[in-house]
Amino acid sequence: MPVLERRVTVLETMMKDLVYIVTKSERKHEEFKKEMLEFKVEMKEFKDEMKEFKNEMLEFKDEMKEFKKDSNKKWGDLSRSLGMIAENIVIPNLEYIAKKYFNLNDYIYFVERIKRNYKKNGEFIQKEFDGIIFYEDAILINETKTFIKMDYVADFVDFVKSNEIFDFFPEAKNKRVIPIFSSLHIPENYVSYLTKNNIYTMVMKDGTMELINFDEIEDKNR
Repeated sequence: MPVLERRVTVLETMMKDLVYIVTKSERKHEEFKKEMLEFKVEMKEFKDEMKEFKNEMLEFKDEMKEFKKDSNKKWGDLSRSLGMIAENIVIPNLEYIAKKYFNLNDYIYFVERIKRNYKKNGEFIQKEFDGIIFYEDAILINETKTFIKMDYVADFVDFVKSNEIFDFFPEAKNKRVIPIFSSLHIPENYVSYLTKNNIYTMVMKDGTMELINFDEIEDKNR
């Protein structure tokens, strides 16, 4: 009997341990299921947040696209306004310059910011002129730049030397051509280049527009 009792006791102990283990396992399983459920809920919330974030990013991109478009327009308008500063100062002074330096009075007509074209080899060549004044015996042609580059200066020199002005304005034939390159300020090396090519240079000086290389050109052409 004692042996049997011991075995029964051992068996009871084992059963208790088994029940404990099973119960603990079930509890762990329930906890795991609960955690997985919470994880699924969190994942759903995360996906919803990501979806909302993506929508916000799309809206932001659209806003940035519109902002860039609006900024480009404003910068374009500003650039055009800045580009007109020199022209708005130069153009009203051309008649004064023609009278003071070349003794030209009573112009036939005065045009500004005009586009002209002519046909060459079957194609139309077009150019925009900042200011043209026609007199009985002369034509004053002005090129104005707010921002100076050597390319601008060289292009104007080439245009004047080519006599292409007579293709754009046939009525100017047999008239004296007075070319003037103008800006608010022109570097000395550009002035020297223009003077060498007999092109008058007009800049702002002492509060008004003046030809700063007039004497040099007149002296070397005497």
